[in-house]
Amino acid sequence: QVQVVESGGGLVQPGGSLRLSCAASGRGFSIYAMGWYRQAPGKQRELVATITSGGSTNYADSVKGRFTISRDNAKNTVYLQMNSLKPEDTAVYYCYAGVVGLRYWGQGTQVTVSS
Repeated sequence: QVQVVESGGGLVQPGGSLRLSCAASGRGFSIYAMGWYRQAPGKQRELVATITSGGSTNYADSVKGRFTISRDNAKNTVYLQMNSLKPEDTAVYYCYAGVVGLRYWGQGTQVTVSS
């Protein structure tokens, strides 16, 4: 079993920044990919960004140039630096840790962008 815990959400004004963190823990697993999805009220969960153990990244078009995903493999921790935040970025952000054949999800952290 892999435990995934997110932190760093909160309320921020438009144009502001937030940094989300996600730590995965467990014994006997090799985590190869980690990433972030988000779900706004009344909408489906959507991809935000992913990163492999080798450092390859993938971003949703809506966040390219504003968000940066990074990873500390030694700590099984992934970060999402979010800059130039917009009200439409408001959502619950979920982190996942991928092992062979499975994804483990965190409980989510709320990000609210509002003046």
